[in-house]
Amino acid sequence: MRKLKNSELDRLSVDDFKLVKKTPIIIVLDNIRSLNNIGSVFRTSDAFLIEKIYLCGITAKPPHKDIHKTALGSTDTVDWEYVENTMHLVERLQAENVKVCAVEQAENATMLNDFKPEANTIYALVFGNEVKGVDQNVVTASDMVIEIPQYGTKHSLNISVSCGVVIWDVFSKIKTFIS
Repeated sequence: MRKLKNSELDRLSVDDFKLVKKTPIIIVLDNIRSLNNIGSVFRTSDAFLIEKIYLCGITAKPPHKDIHKTALGSTDTVDWEYVENTMHLVERLQAENVKVCAVEQAENATMLNDFKPEANTIYALVFGNEVKGVDQNVVTASDMVIEIPQYGTKHSLNISVSCGVVIWDVFSKIKTFIS
């Protein structure tokens, strides 16, 4: 077995990426402190053709060298928008028939492995602050809460890791609808 060279990976150009059909997933970053985490979320979103990223509250915006360091150019491919107030965004998305899902540890949360996305539905996945998580008002207003099952002692994952786990799981389940 041989590792592939970058030239063998059949990557999309930026222009082609903009034109290709996107996965019906929107990412909402609610007050993320770490610029490296923000860049990592952009890179993961590029990998799975995420429709859009919303940066809310204190979440930094591109261009920024620390975002760029981990995003590796994906801030140029993935559509993004800054919205100051996450609650206003949640209300706007719901008015557009987007199903808003907070990713959080909460009462009556749906475990990620039990989550079954519906066909013809756009999902907004809300990820929260590294210390405080998703704001309680946003959790309350969400259509549902998805929790990543964890079995160790910490019950805490880095935001970029959480985003990668959830995006991959939801992408793989939605892909059966859009293939």
